Amino acid sequence: MRHSRFEKVRLRLEAYDPGTGWRLWLYEFLLFGFKQAWACLFGGLLLFLLLATHLFYPDEEWLHRYDFLTLAAISIQGALIAFRLETWSEARVILIFHVVGTIMELFKTSAGSWTYPEASVLHIGAVPLFSGFMYAAVGSYIARVWRIFDFRFTHYPSPSATWLLAAAIYVNFFAHHWIWDFRWVLFAITALLFWRTKVHFKNWKTHRWMPLLLGFGLVALFIWFAENIATFANAWNYPGQEDGWQMVSLAKYGSWYLLMLISFVLVAIINPVRKLD
Repeated sequence: MRHSRFEKVRLRLEAYDPGTGWRLWLYEFLLFGFKQAWACLFGGLLLFLLLATHLFYPDEEWLHRYDFLTLAAISIQGALIAFRLETWSEARVILIFHVVGTIMELFKTSAGSWTYPEASVLHIGAVPLFSGFMYAAVGSYIARVWRIFDFRFTHYPSPSATWLLAAAIYVNFFAHHWIWDFRWVLFAITALLFWRTKVHFKNWKTHRWMPLLLGFGLVALFIWFAENIATFANAWNYPGQEDGWQMVSLAKYGSWYLLMLISFVLVAIINPVRKLD
């Protein structure tokens, strides 16, 4: 596999020995932040563009803001590959999530779950094409952080069980508009499947661990914060936000938790679920 340019930088940083005591603690802290920032590169750039165009994009510009965001996201993706800042496997993850996200967007906008208030030419139905990249950013982050931190797992459930859970979650995003919303059942099944699972991640020289359920929760919380920034930037509106921005309901945190789990399972198809040696 052809690695990204970041691979050489990461290996040099991991080979550096800062000593012991507070120097080691500080170095590991900074290294962790650097790796996380790199894993968030695609999503961070997209979020920056959402906010920057909201604040500074001219209203009278011939190119609609949403269309500019679509073209910018494609350009970022192309540049990351061209300069080997991203691997082709990570790019394939982004494509998969773009398709999965766009299908759900088409349904959710038709059901009135949220709206895109601005005009665009590059759209399918009521969904501007840049929206798929927001889902892709989640998949991109998980794929990159998986590789950068060399994820290993203990007590990981059977792949078939995780695939069935992910499929049930995806179906529920659609079905709850007609039948009972069984997300609480899905939360319970998620806890049952993963309650013993630990993710082991290597920041410097050794693997540390945390409960995978805790990792899911932290990533979902981060996405919820990002969603608040995106809705403030008028990327889309939830009911009640049409006349002025307000914080996204905490109920959306649960939705992102489940959607992020789908993302994790899809990435696990591409990245091997390796056991701790």
